[in-house]
Amino acid sequence: MATAGVVIIGDEILSGKFADQNGAFLIAELRALGVELRRLDVIPDDRAEISATVKAHAARFDHVFTSGGVGPTHDDVTIEAIAAAFDVPVIRHPELERRVRAYWGAKLEPANLRLAEVPRGAELWWGKDTTWPVVSFANVVILPGVPELFRRKFVEIRERFRGEPVYVARLYVDADEGRLAPELDRVVAAFPAVKVGSYPRVAEREFRVLLTLECQALAAVQEAYDALASALGELVVRREPPQT
Repeated sequence: MATAGVVIIGDEILSGKFADQNGAFLIAELRALGVELRRLDVIPDDRAEISATVKAHAARFDHVFTSGGVGPTHDDVTIEAIAAAFDVPVIRHPELERRVRAYWGAKLEPANLRLAEVPRGAELWWGKDTTWPVVSFANVVILPGVPELFRRKFVEIRERFRGEPVYVARLYVDADEGRLAPELDRVVAAFPAVKVGSYPRVAEREFRVLLTLECQALAAVQEAYDALASALGELVVRREPPQT
């Protein structure tokens, strides 16, 4: 299963001016694509912080997705920070510059040309939008921070990351976690490839704990699900067999 790290960049997120939407969106998208998100960091518009975080993610995960810090203003430092992380210069991409100039025409401001800057060696991934591509460098995908643009750009490239689906089964149990722990331990030991989650719920009347079992191998999830459901017996008040 491919792994991913996400880096949400923006002082406005950390200060509470805006709530992060891109992280939540990407969590759901990666899950649907069969990519395991291993880490999500929210960091400020700081060159050194961005560079260090992206470099660490790129070394650990198959894919890295960044959100924010790309644009024409003083706080848009993501491109230069990523270039620094990989020890390459920032260049003005000729094709991207041509399209930027064509987009603004006579209204072009000098600062707008910053949108044509990329780390040297970057790839441009074109979708339906023929002016603004997604910039990719090594295993890092550089996305805009504006939620509407972020979603649109990711949807255009999402199929590049599709893997095997994850199957999830659920058991709704009327018991405390302490009562369930021994049975969960046995299932975890017997089915190491299956991730087992236990989530107490205090506002529900029908059940007290939601149990999830997940894996990319349908047979393994089914077998673990059957074993746990059988062990818990009448404590299970509702069942949802494996599905994607």
